[in-house]
Amino acid sequence: MRRITPWLLGAFILGLPVAAVLGEDPKQFVQQAVQTELTADSNDHSHWLYFEIDRRPERAVKQWVAETRAGELRRVIERNGQPVSPDEQRSRLESFLSDQSAQAKQRKGSQHDDKQAAELLQMLPNAFLWTDEGTRGSKRILHFKPDPKFNPPDLEARVFAAMEGDMAVDSEQHRIVSLKGRLIHDVKILGGLLGNLDAGGTFDVERRETGKKVWQITETHVHIQGHALIFKSISEQEDDEKTSFKPLPADISMQQAEKDLLDEGERTEVAEGVTH
Repeated sequence: MRRITPWLLGAFILGLPVAAVLGEDPKQFVQQAVQTELTADSNDHSHWLYFEIDRRPERAVKQWVAETRAGELRRVIERNGQPVSPDEQRSRLESFLSDQSAQAKQRKGSQHDDKQAAELLQMLPNAFLWTDEGTRGSKRILHFKPDPKFNPPDLEARVFAAMEGDMAVDSEQHRIVSLKGRLIHDVKILGGLLGNLDAGGTFDVERRETGKKVWQITETHVHIQGHALIFKSISEQEDDEKTSFKPLPADISMQQAEKDLLDEGERTEVAEGVTH
């Protein structure tokens, strides 16, 4: 292990941000964290089985999810507070496995979401003004607020860039642990003619290491409201939690994932009585 020099040790004792002592500004630190995430995502070919609780205004589900190279397979065990019978669970799994168009649609949606997430991630260093808030345990905390010089390329970017909040980064692995923000002003669509997103909306994304140097989003909380076209409401309301992560083989097929979904789900339900 490299020896810690006295002046660096002093920085730890005085509670000063190490990056500041080393001459690294907050924006550079954020750029490094973003690059670490993009590189890790590009090199990550792992697949996982996990339990998910996803609540939205139009529906709420509890489900087991298995990732494969061909897409995700979901076994819904509860919908809108009502248990889904084992027969219906199997029937829906079989229906999805035999529906190539449904699988293609899911893959297209996932690719779009991944692309959008990567674009928003790349925006982080330039969309905001960053302030070093020091460290809390193993995490470095950085505060962000909109940079008035930034020109968002689309509506999603406009909403994202109107946020103020905090980002926590794991100091050892340089991985983003959490990102929390609040919409600090209304976002108007065409000057408010086509819509308006209300100030005060919030988002909170939490991540953790589920395997060796593999990080996953484990919680997502989004609460943004507004109106569009006078009568239609805009509502981004979601609370999503993922737990019970289990690694799956890199080359797992949909059919093999179905068996794992059924086996793991049944074992956990027997042990916990489906009280997730």
